[in-house]
Amino acid sequence: MIRIVEPTFSEEEKRAVLEIIESHQITRGRWTQTFQEEFARFLGVEHCFTVCSGTVALFIALKALGVDKGDRVIVPAMSFMATIDSVYLACGEPVVVDVDEYFTMDLNQLEDAVKRYSPKVVMPVHLYGGMADMENIMFLADRYGFYVVEDSAQAHGAQLKDKKAGAWGHIGAFSFYASKNVPMGEGGALTTDDPEIARKIKQWIDFGEHPAFNVRITEFQAAIGTLQLRKLKERNERRRAIAKKYTELLSEHFKTPKERPHSYHVYHLYTLMHPERERVVEELGNREIDARVYYTYLLHELRNAEHLPTPNAERFRREVFSIPVHPYLKDQEVELIIGTLLNSVSSGKIV
Repeated sequence: MIRIVEPTFSEEEKRAVLEIIESHQITRGRWTQTFQEEFARFLGVEHCFTVCSGTVALFIALKALGVDKGDRVIVPAMSFMATIDSVYLACGEPVVVDVDEYFTMDLNQLEDAVKRYSPKVVMPVHLYGGMADMENIMFLADRYGFYVVEDSAQAHGAQLKDKKAGAWGHIGAFSFYASKNVPMGEGGALTTDDPEIARKIKQWIDFGEHPAFNVRITEFQAAIGTLQLRKLKERNERRRAIAKKYTELLSEHFKTPKERPHSYHVYHLYTLMHPERERVVEELGNREIDARVYYTYLLHELRNAEHLPTPNAERFRREVFSIPVHPYLKDQEVELIIGTLLNSVSSGKIV
């Protein structure tokens, strides 16, 4: 089986784990500090706080910004369920808007929703490794006075103009789940440049000023994450090379993903569209190629949330599917995936 995700670890990670065991410092040690410092430096932000998951990172981000009962939070229709669940967990009220051709928050509908609902927070999602239109989202934030939390769970190293994902908004939230471009197994992080927001984030992680959680990661996770982070640039380049080949050879028969102008897409997932998706995915499975649908639901349908019309997301949900694009794919596996896809469709272009 050619898997959709294939996290790979070297002898370097194995040695680090053994060193931690021998040191008996299995939490709150030098690896956690090193990861926070290196990830902040990589993103170009002042503060980074590690937590146990991306969902917890989103929750703490909302609470640090003061979200409470009755506060509106705008989210896009397409994302993993943690995006909307974090709003409910923080006692906020989500409002769902449509997505654009890049699978990210639609700016025109966002402004309409902001005027109608006066949100406290807007939470754009950098879906599949591609950036949302953060420049214009931050322009609207300044104009209308809302906070921005970037859901960057799928966007380690993605960039728009001169800023990386997680460095645009008031807070960036990351996941280091096993499938992510920087895998720890489990884990998350919050990033910010604002010292007051950083102080409030810390209050939700460390016991003291008010009731808080124990949401720390272990030294094992931090060591693996640090070593994986140091390889991220090279691995993202491999993802992009595979994605470029897919796009060149598949675009006549499938709708291939677009890369926003002046951005750097890191292809956490390579997502195609086809009106006969189920048949195509079945054929891939017959050839032992792992293809999956991200996502079979829209967030407002999943949680019965307030929403604006979502025609783009509704169409995308019916047609999207993702194929392997991880950096450990062999060239012959890439060729097999392409050949299988081309053989699965009838002649003629897909529009």
